[in-house]
Order: sequence, then structure tokens, then C-alpha cells
Amino acid sequence: MKAVVVYEAGGPEKLVLTETAKPKLREGWSLIRVRGFGINRSEIFTRMGLSPSVCFPRILGIECVGEIVESQVFSPGQRVISIMGEMGREFDGSYAEYTLLPNRQIYTTSSRLDWPKLAAIPETYYTAFGSMQNLSIREGDQILVRGAASAASIAFVNLVRAKYKDISIFASTRTKEKGTLLLEAGYKGILSDNQHVLSTDLCFDKILELVGPASIKNSLLHLNPYGILCSTGQLGRKWFLEDFDPIMELKNNVYLTTFYSGNVSQEKIDEMFQYIETYRVEVPPAKIFKLEELSYAHQYIESRQGFGKAICLP
Repeated sequence: MKAVVVYEAGGPEKLVLTETAKPKLREGWSLIRVRGFGINRSEIFTRMGLSPSVCFPRILGIECVGEIVESQVFSPGQRVISIMGEMGREFDGSYAEYTLLPNRQIYTTSSRLDWPKLAAIPETYYTAFGSMQNLSIREGDQILVRGAASAASIAFVNLVRAKYKDISIFASTRTKEKGTLLLEAGYKGILSDNQHVLSTDLCFDKILELVGPASIKNSLLHLNPYGILCSTGQLGRKWFLEDFDPIMELKNNVYLTTFYSGNVSQEKIDEMFQYIETYRVEVPPAKIFKLEELSYAHQYIESRQGFGKAICLP
């Protein structure tokens, strides 16, 4: 099979298209033909050597959609998706034509979406859906998304607007030239983010924090009383929240929560797909790459031009 292998940490050029043996079935695992997968920033971090537990060589990829080829549990041809676990980290992931995955992290789906749309969903929409639930969105809320050009933010807007047509969602971004794209994506207004400080006095009922610890403290200053901040992403490349006094930081009667996409089950996956179907959520990928183009895909996501969900169709 064809696979993209990282033999040593480094830049996008370290993603090497390789001919390698198709994985062999083993107890407790299933062989999947990969029909598509989303490309994620966590994979970029791993490629750069920022995942200390990962040993190279490694086939990256923390999610996929596809069909069962061989399994002792699932039927051949069954449509499945997989996210998280240690896929693409402890063992080889989805940057390939086939992948062997533990049965415990394979989830079936009856969705008849085409492969490009289905490939845009798993990790990104599951993360956005869980974050939306934890924010307890209500009609009339004024919402802010920090890190608004990311794939998770666009998924979040699509999910929220499908149910709450007239809700006000604002975007913060460091890249002014993305303003038009953000407005077209469904945002009501664009706020400038200067060194993780918002250039506005506006306050919000709900904030989806995708920049992470680098801007959480500033975001909390922009919450209305009894507002909720959900910290889901770490686009600011700061992993820990330091010098945080909960009593003082949350003194205006605000709430801080998070969503972890590793908290996943068949029931939760089914709930997400039911929501997407019920509210006819739009799930188009922003950019589609081939397996041999993955180095360019990483460059695109890391560039100032990167916007929305990039996927690969092997």
C-alpha cells in the first residue's frame, strides 16, 4: 500500500510517500480501507517532534473514515469512523491507503454522506459538537470564538447556526485578510486579536476558546456574569495555564469548562450524526488533498492562507 511516513522530526518535507506492507489482522483489531481523513494541527505538532511519546518512523493521522476490510467484530464493507486513541502516535495512523485499528476506537455510521463530506466530520465536528453542548447554547446568546479561522471554529459556526439561525457569533483573528472569509462563514463581526489581547470592550454570554492557555485569562475578562468559556484548542501553542487564581479569575460569576475529544463513544458519535441530519448541517471541506500532497497540506494549514477543514482522500 501507499503510506506517508515520518522517519524523523522536522518540517513538511519530512512527510515521505512510501510503498509499505499492508497491515495484517490481529486479535482485537480491524483492517480499514481509508477513504478519507481530516488533517489536524496535532499531527503537525507530532511531525515537528513536539509529541515526546511518539517514536519515529511513524505514519501520522489521528482520524479516518473508511470501510472494514477484515475484522472479527465488524462486517466487511461496513462504513466506520475512528478518532483519537493513540492512532498516529503509539501506532500507525491514517496517512495511508489502509490502517489497522483497535476495535475499541472504531465507530460505525449509517450516514450516506459522500466521502469528502464524511471525512470532514470526525475529529473536527465531534470536538465542535461537544464544545457546543458544554457551552449550553441558547437562543439570544452572544458568542465569541477565539481562533476563528480554524477548522473547529468553522464546524462550530455551522453546527450552531443550523439550529439557531439568527444567533450572534463574533470571531477573533490575528489575520485581518481573513475577515471576508469569516463573514462568509457566518460570523456577525470580526474582532482583532493583538498578542492574545482583544481590541474591544464587548462582552459575551459564551466563548469558545480555541487559542487556549495563551488567551484564556483575557477571554474571561470578556464574559458576561454567568457566562461560560469552553477551552477546547491550543492554537496558541501554550499547553498549560500558569499563575491562575480561580477565585480572582472567575470572580465575576463566570464558568470555565473544556471539551476533550478523547471522551468518545458510539452513543456520542450517533448523537452528533443525528444532530447533523436533523438540522441539515453543512459539512463541506475547505480544501481537498491527495496522499502525495500531504506535505503541501501541512504547509497550507501552517500558512496565513490556511482556513477551515483540510482533508485527504487517498
